[in-house]
Amino acid sequence: MSMYLILMNKYRYAFIGVSALFTFNVIAADDKAADPLNIHGFIAQGIIDVDDSNFVNNDGEISTELTEIGINTAYQLSDDFRFAAQAVYLNGGNRYSDGFRVDYFLMDWSAYSSEQWQANVYLGRFKNPHWLHSSTRDIPFARPSIILPQGVYFDGLRDIAVGGDGGGIKLTYNNDEYGEFDFNFSRGKSPISSDAGEVITGDLAQGDIEHELDTQASIYWRPVFSQWQFGFSLLDSVFNYESESLDLFADGRFDFQFYTVNAIYEGEKWEFTTEVFQSRFVTDGFYVSQFHQDNLGQGGYFQTRFKVNQKLTLIGRYEKYYSDKDDKKGYQLEDRTFGKVPHYFGFQNDAMLGLSYDIHDNFRVNAEYHWIQGAARLNPIVLPNPEVNKEHWEVWAIQLMYWF
Repeated sequence: MSMYLILMNKYRYAFIGVSALFTFNVIAADDKAADPLNIHGFIAQGIIDVDDSNFVNNDGEISTELTEIGINTAYQLSDDFRFAAQAVYLNGGNRYSDGFRVDYFLMDWSAYSSEQWQANVYLGRFKNPHWLHSSTRDIPFARPSIILPQGVYFDGLRDIAVGGDGGGIKLTYNNDEYGEFDFNFSRGKSPISSDAGEVITGDLAQGDIEHELDTQASIYWRPVFSQWQFGFSLLDSVFNYESESLDLFADGRFDFQFYTVNAIYEGEKWEFTTEVFQSRFVTDGFYVSQFHQDNLGQGGYFQTRFKVNQKLTLIGRYEKYYSDKDDKKGYQLEDRTFGKVPHYFGFQNDAMLGLSYDIHDNFRVNAEYHWIQGAARLNPIVLPNPEVNKEHWEVWAIQLMYWF
C-alpha cells in the first residue's frame, strides 16, 4: 500500500470530523435564536514520534495516532437546571483505547444561590473537577500541553479520570476578607470497555476489570486580590478483576488512593503551576490468589508558561514520579521479578519544552519535546513490557487544532 493511501486511511476520521464540525458550526451560526442551546466542537490532529518506548506504538515509527474529535452541547432548561454532554473520538495508540466515548452527560442543578454562596448538584456522567487540569484535559485547546504530566494525568486511566457515573456537589463561598473557596465532592464509577481493560492489564489477561466505586473531594482557595490559587484533593478508588476459566491470572482487587496539593499563579505574562502527590496502590490477588502488595508512590511537577504575545506562548515542565517511595531507583522491583522487570519501571522523570501558537482565533498549533527517564507510567499498567522500553527515551509531537 502506498504512503498516500496509508495517510488517507489514518486521516479518515479527521476528515469526517472536520466536515461534521463545519456543518454544526454553520447550523449554530444561522440559528442565533436558539439561545438556551449551545453547541461547540473541536478537532485536533497531529503527528508524534517516540524513540525507545511503546508509549504510542511498538515499532518506533512516526505516528498519526494523535487524533481528538469532539462535540459538546449545553441546554439551559431554566434558571436552575442545565443539561450538558460531550462525545469524542480518540486515537492515541497505546496511550488509551481507540474509539468513541461519552465523556460526560449530566444534569446541573443550581440548588442555592446568595450573595456569598453558590451550591450546584451534578447527576449523571459528571466531569472530574478535582485536579488542576482534570476538567479541561478532554479539550485539546484548553490543556496547557499535548501530553499532560503523567504522574497525575496518566493516559492509561484517562477515561476513568475524566469523570464517572454518579453524582457530585460544588459549593462556592466568596468573602471580601478571606477570598473565594471552592469545595467539590463526588461519588461514582466508570465503565471499562474490554479494549480499555486490555490497556490496563495487558493482552495476556483474559478476564474483565471493573471499576467498583470512587470517592473524591477537593478544596480550592483564592485569596482576595491575589493571582494565586491553592488546592488539595483526595481520591479513594477500587477496581476488581474477575478471571476466566483458562486465565493465567486469578481474581484480584486493586485499591487506589491519591492525594494532591497544588498551587497556580496566573499573571499577565507568566503562569506557574505545581502539583505534588502521594498515592497508595494495594494489590490483592491477580498474579496469584495469595498475592499482596502495598506501595506508596510519590511525585510531582513544576510547570511554567510565558506569554510572549497574543499569539505565542512558551511552556516548560519538569516532572518526577516514583511508583514506590521506598524503592525510588526500582532495584527492589527488579529483584522481586527476578530481573524480568528492569529497575527503571519503578520511576519516570520527564523534562519538556514546548510552544503554542494561535494561527487564528480558533485555530492553533502546539509543539513539544520530552526527554524522559524511566518507564513507570507506560501501558499496560499491571503487566509492563520491558522488551521495547529503554530507560532513556524521547518524544516529540505537533498537533493542529480547530474549535468553534
